Amino acid sequence: MEPLSRSLGDRAGENQRRAELGLAGEQLRLRLHNAKLIKDRCQDTRTYPNCLVGKELVDWLVEHSEAPDRPTAVSIMQRLMDYNVVHHVCDEHAAFKDARLLYRFRNDDGTLSPSKQVKVCVRGQRLYDMISSQEESILQVREQGSERYRRTFLGRQMLDWLLDHGEVSDREEGVKLCRELLEYGIIQHVSGHQHFSDSEMLFQFTINFRRRRKLIEVLSDPDPFMDPKQESPDSPFCLRKLSADLPHNSFVCMLKRPVTVEELLCPGAPYVRKMLNILGDDVGWGFVIRGSGPCHIQAVDPGGPAAAAGMKLCQFIYAVNGTCCLRYDCQTINRLIVAGPRALILEVLEPLG
Repeated sequence: MEPLSRSLGDRAGENQRRAELGLAGEQLRLRLHNAKLIKDRCQDTRTYPNCLVGKELVDWLVEHSEAPDRPTAVSIMQRLMDYNVVHHVCDEHAAFKDARLLYRFRNDDGTLSPSKQVKVCVRGQRLYDMISSQEESILQVREQGSERYRRTFLGRQMLDWLLDHGEVSDREEGVKLCRELLEYGIIQHVSGHQHFSDSEMLFQFTINFRRRRKLIEVLSDPDPFMDPKQESPDSPFCLRKLSADLPHNSFVCMLKRPVTVEELLCPGAPYVRKMLNILGDDVGWGFVIRGSGPCHIQAVDPGGPAAAAGMKLCQFIYAVNGTCCLRYDCQTINRLIVAGPRALILEVLEPLG
């Protein structure tokens, strides 16, 4: 086992902070495109493609509760400018201003430097998405000592997976790749003190690439996502294979008793049928279902698309895009939703009272 030097650990931590800020910025960029806030604009007889107005962006951040007030919104955007996610279209202003100045995301104008950091982060995200979307994912919640860790895998497991999926040509190349992922803050040994090795040691993805990020997080220092054990729980609001554990709080539902399909369809049953039109965003639809038929809504992201469409806890899934799903298990329904369009039509049965 090779201990991780303090300097390498510090660099990995800073690289992780940069990756998290980049992800928060990319999620914001996609949302602003969906909101039509990013567009070609004219200023001083010149047209600037794919840009936004500082004042309009501050308006939007406050209106969408991403910032409690305008100064905080400006601070959020300043942090994204400091980390080279956003810049003034002519690079004449180093400070973000609540004014009619034009700004642009570097991902929209090709000025994002293709650095080693960016390349490793992009590959790490692709691997994470591939692994976590599999039915029998190697990423699991595991215990070591008295601690429970999320998104974990054994060193040898990861190398087996990389070889099986043609990501590397041999185990030596796999070790080199995983060491790069560790040095750039994408993965770590669960203790944070060991380098990657082809072994039974337990490692984890330090970044949950699918988590919906609140922009206020970019102002936190030290970064709130630095310790995965303390991470405010992994967002379960992407339709993918999840661990059996979900956060026990106000937006999670546990049925008091099992309900059968026959009970739901019985004449006079205390349920009302509703149709929900849910437009998914860049991180999903914002809900989790559980069950083996009928399935129910177990969790709803309060700030997600499903909540905005009127979804509530403990509703039962009746149909997905016109296909009756009362007797389908949750994995089948998940696959049906993911394979369909982003504009999801969901029919549910809601308990009366």
